[in-house]
Amino acid sequence: MAMLKSEFIKLEEIYIPNKRRNALEEEKINEIAESILEDGQKVPIQVRRDAKKGFILVNGAHRIEAVKLLGEETVEAFIVREGNYSL
Repeated sequence: MAMLKSEFIKLEEIYIPNKRRNALEEEKINEIAESILEDGQKVPIQVRRDAKKGFILVNGAHRIEAVKLLGEETVEAFIVREGNYSL
């Protein structure tokens, strides 16, 4: 199996499904933002390509909100295929 290569994607190109958005915990977002500020983003989010929406978030809603909190415009991401969500 080939190693997934991460790339930086503009936050505005990522659609976050409501069920992921509704599960967000502010305390967790703040902890992740602090960690990213100190050590950088260690774990890329996972997205899948979508013809209409650009990218759809698969995993990493808290990380997305954390980088937004830090004022970033891009996030490091793995682009995964349908059914290939675990690393």
